[in-house]
Amino acid sequence: MDIVELARIPKKPLPGTAKGKMYKGFWTARHVVQISFALLNVVLGIQFWFFVRALEDGGTGPLPPRPAGVEGWLPISGLMGVIDWFARGDLNLIHPASAILTLCFIAVAFLMRKSFCSWLCPVGTISEGLALLGRKLFGKTWLLPRWLDYSLMTIKYILLGLFLFAFFVMGAAGIASFMSSPYNQLADVKMLLFFVEIGIVGIVVIAILMIGSVFVEGFWCRYLCPYGAMLGLVSWASPLKIRRNVETCIDCDRCTKACPSRLPVATKLRIVSPECTGCLKCENVCPIQDCITIAPTPRTKFNAKQFALTVLGIWLAFVLVAKVAGVWNTTITDEEYRYHYERRDQPQYGHPGQ
Repeated sequence: MDIVELARIPKKPLPGTAKGKMYKGFWTARHVVQISFALLNVVLGIQFWFFVRALEDGGTGPLPPRPAGVEGWLPISGLMGVIDWFARGDLNLIHPASAILTLCFIAVAFLMRKSFCSWLCPVGTISEGLALLGRKLFGKTWLLPRWLDYSLMTIKYILLGLFLFAFFVMGAAGIASFMSSPYNQLADVKMLLFFVEIGIVGIVVIAILMIGSVFVEGFWCRYLCPYGAMLGLVSWASPLKIRRNVETCIDCDRCTKACPSRLPVATKLRIVSPECTGCLKCENVCPIQDCITIAPTPRTKFNAKQFALTVLGIWLAFVLVAKVAGVWNTTITDEEYRYHYERRDQPQYGHPGQ
């Protein structure tokens, strides 16, 4: 079967519809949140870069401030930290922000669907930008045939299953041991060094993923991201649903065509799929007022600004509570960081299983 072209959404409004515009503009509340979080990650990355550079330079003086927010880039450590927290009753303070943020994003997924992926995740923002580039260059992006699309989608769930199986095999004692291991204590620094000192294989893999995202929207997110798979499964139980009012629907099919997850919004009363990211594109392109909404019940709804404020409020609440409780910043001292950094090439700092 040939690759199917992604139908382009018409720009003109339908005659006789309630809205003067078919699309409410590019700069939606979601885009503002996306760009803001992308810039926040850039700032955190720059701060952490100066911290690691100071480690490289040696010396005995105080290191520059280390931003705890970079631990959001340690999803495996974060998930294991959550499991360890529930198993022992105490939060491991080596990389506590990673566990706090993991819990935060799980809460966001349950309360606000998988909106972490389409509102907060910088990788999702880059992926969406690459798809936009593809439409600018070629006038379209593509949809893979259904059989291939569904087959590839199973990969992220298989990867998630492998991670969860590994955690099960490790057990509570093994996870606790990992949390205090030399590898995990230097995991944030090694994460940065991976990108700074990336080899040919890493460049090729990232290039393939980026090129794939230009042609197929959400290539990494849709097929390969186990973190998104986990959040999607949590969002299955979310009280929020995309809902369609059949009484006002004019069957224009624009909501289905706009959905980056290929969900059949135009033929369903509500969308409960774990693939729904709460991006609100379906609502944004609908020409009928309140025909497509996201809400816990058919008689209520969230508008985009309320949705944005709720997502941001959940994130801010977790961060502020963690800071007030004194469990946001690592307890690793500057001297310990220097000790680990000087020995970073020794076997105990290699990835487990190497």
